[in-house]
Parts: sequence; structure tokens; C-alpha cells
Amino acid sequence: MKITFDHAQPQALSDIMRIEHTGFSAAEAATTEAMKDRIRLYPDTFIVAKNDQGQVVGYIVGPSFSQRYLTDELYEKARPNNPSESYQTVLSLVVDPSYQHNGIAGQLLDELAKVARKQGRTAISLTCLKKLIPFYESHGYKNEGVADSDHADEIWYNMVLTL
Repeated sequence: MKITFDHAQPQALSDIMRIEHTGFSAAEAATTEAMKDRIRLYPDTFIVAKNDQGQVVGYIVGPSFSQRYLTDELYEKARPNNPSESYQTVLSLVVDPSYQHNGIAGQLLDELAKVARKQGRTAISLTCLKKLIPFYESHGYKNEGVADSDHADEIWYNMVLTL
């Protein structure tokens, strides 16, 4: 299976939202409006994976940030990436269930890391549920403990990849 990577485009919004809802509960998932803003405001750090027919089968997205750990406000209000900020964040990483277990999520992490390195970021930071810690650790992320987040009333863990 040939997968290519590209920047998210507004016309892919319905596919992105369909995939978002396969990976997150209704309380966790981004709204359509939030995702529209992310496509518009993070053009360089909203990366989609496409199959050989050009369909979006997964994506990774997040803004730059000045702090090591994500805050809940990042999920609520999008703002343009700032070239002077040290951290790249990940708000969503999701692969369509019919394309999972093909290494696409790991490739998306690698693609974002390439962009973050080019932009001079020092690390990539994200939060995840406990069940996903081993996945991120297998890609070089370190578990830095329980996050100070009450997003969707879940317990989140800070995961950081030093670049």
C-alpha cells in the first residue's frame, strides 16, 4: 500500500471529521469549526496521509507552543503557529480503522517530526490515554506523568519526544 503525505486542505474536512470520530469519543473529538480553524491556521503542521486513490486515511495536527505540556485551551481556540515557540504539539493523531496496523500513525509522527526539526522546535509534546502510552514509547516518546488536563473528563498522560 502506497501512502503519501500532504498538508490538509479545506475540501478534506468531511473525511477528516469522519476519521476524527473513529478515534475519539464525542466528548474528546474536535468540533467541525475547530478543525476548520486548524486547517486554516496550522497549514504546515496539519499533515494528512492519503492512499493511492488520494483519499485521506489519517492525519496528525497540532500547533506550536511555548510550554512543554499541552493545556486544555489549545483544544478550544486555534491560533497561528509562532516561529519562535520551542514546542510542537499534537492535538489529534488518527488513522481510519480500515487502514490501522499498517504503520501509518508512526509515519505521521515521523512526518511531523521532520517539519518540527526544520522549524527549529526542541520537542514534540502530546497527551494520550494510558492505553496508548506503549505506542508512543515505541516511537521514542517519554512518559512524563499525568497531565494537568480535564479534557473530556479523562486522565491524560504527557508524552514528549526530544528532537
